[in-house]
Amino acid sequence: MKILITGEHGQLGNELRRCLETMEAEIGPIPAIYEGAEVDYIDYQVLDISDADAVAAWYAAHGPYDLTINCAAITNVDGCEQDEATALRVNALGAENMGRAAQSCGGKVVHVSTDYVFPGINPVPRKESDPIAPISAYGRTKWEGEVLTSATCERSFIVRTAWLYGYVGKNFVKTMLRLARENGKISVVNDQLGNPTSANDLAYEILKIAATDNYGTYHCTNNGTCSWFDFACAIVDAAGIDCEKEGLSSAEYKERFPQSADRPAYSSLENAHLAATIGDEMRPWQEALATYMQRLPELGD
Repeated sequence: MKILITGEHGQLGNELRRCLETMEAEIGPIPAIYEGAEVDYIDYQVLDISDADAVAAWYAAHGPYDLTINCAAITNVDGCEQDEATALRVNALGAENMGRAAQSCGGKVVHVSTDYVFPGINPVPRKESDPIAPISAYGRTKWEGEVLTSATCERSFIVRTAWLYGYVGKNFVKTMLRLARENGKISVVNDQLGNPTSANDLAYEILKIAATDNYGTYHCTNNGTCSWFDFACAIVDAAGIDCEKEGLSSAEYKERFPQSADRPAYSSLENAHLAATIGDEMRPWQEALATYMQRLPELGD
């Protein structure tokens, strides 16, 4: 099997590499079909996925690939709001290029998307078939990427996830730990709810999904719903940091940071398609976080 993974240096790219090199995830072993796979890991310094000619040339020189996992994206939500054109170029047109390239060599493609494709106005976990209505540039461009991937590659998987954190790179967990230690205080939104998700768990499920022919859209998050404030408190408590914890409403946060993008009030996802096909093995978010906090000193950058 030959695999291409974009976004090599991102949180998910790193965990996919860890899983493929060890054939293990924290949940358990990954499918034996990946044993001995030849994997190309690339990032934007090597290939700009928004350049259709460059993508086609890469596949011609290095392919054909049986599987493409497209983790490359502009994920800075506030940054996307300030420059939607650039976000569209990478998150949507880049996804289209990867889908078309995968189709050209008869391969499969996994496109990683987000809970932010939903508006967050209904406090019930979203299923894959629920109406889409993103309220931010990030959500709009990622939704367009979903549409274009599905349109260009017959053998495509769309995997929506949320609130991702991994051992390598920047994330909410590391930010909370730093702020709690440096300032003795954390101030976090308490009225936006969703699913914290381990990148290692997500990598495991993506590899399981991609080993099948059950194409379509999947939700894949750790199980359980909480607020960003709940998540932050669990992080600092697990680290044993004694600090002040301040919960903010979205309106109060917007007053402090007026340039910030709007975010869904409730973007919890239900792993319905996962449960109906390969089975939902995603851990409760509290369990995944506990493992992460234990392993972070050893595996973190």
